[in-house]
Amino acid sequence: MSGFDTFNTDFYQSSYSVDDQNQAAQGYTNAETPYKPYDAQYDYSQPMGYAPQGVMQPQQPYTGQIFQPTQTYTPSPSQSMYGSSFDDEPPLLEELGINFDHIWQKTLTVLHPMKVADGSIMNETDLAGPMVFCLAFGATLLLTGKIQFGYVYGISAIGCLGMYCLLNLMSMTGVSFGCVASVLGYCLLPMILLSTFGVLLSLQGMLGIILTAAIIGWCSLSASKIFISALAMDGQQLLVAYPCGLLYGVFALISVF
Repeated sequence: MSGFDTFNTDFYQSSYSVDDQNQAAQGYTNAETPYKPYDAQYDYSQPMGYAPQGVMQPQQPYTGQIFQPTQTYTPSPSQSMYGSSFDDEPPLLEELGINFDHIWQKTLTVLHPMKVADGSIMNETDLAGPMVFCLAFGATLLLTGKIQFGYVYGISAIGCLGMYCLLNLMSMTGVSFGCVASVLGYCLLPMILLSTFGVLLSLQGMLGIILTAAIIGWCSLSASKIFISALAMDGQQLLVAYPCGLLYGVFALISVF
């Protein structure tokens, strides 16, 4: 044990003592400005001269009424997302581009080949009437035992594409594909009469041939009249009527055979 105590004393030997610590603590004090506690020296009633970084300044007190926020932006009626009522909304048929008055005028123009066509109305892209006429043509063919809906729509699409290319080459103003499809679809109305006659009688005799030729001429004359009035192609009606006659001749062959 004596050897261990000697080793301890030698290992922890130091010149530091407790008396030196007390003297160091007294060295911080001054006779003129004696040490005072921190709480007694600082006056909390005085405002702080600066705010530490990261500490938010107090916000202004809320002066409005509770549950009634101040309106800072009032949107105008034109900027409102929803209208006050549905009275100003346009009709649904008008938004879809369906105008029964124009459909009736175009139908009368087709039924009366000698009537002057209104170019402003005929230049519209209206596909409601042509779709109805194509369905009616396929339905009358169905009454004779011919399921030809695919041929009707396929030939119509190819014919509209060919006429669209041809009219853009012949006219100076140009024409849209929808306008071409609308005019050719409306002029299919006489072909519905031919297929209706095919339900009642045979179209493969002499009477059927004459009736078929008259219907083809009727459709071609109406379509060419509308095209030259809408595209200002004066003096070119026969040139436009020839490809139209070829297209409606294919529909006539479907009706006859």
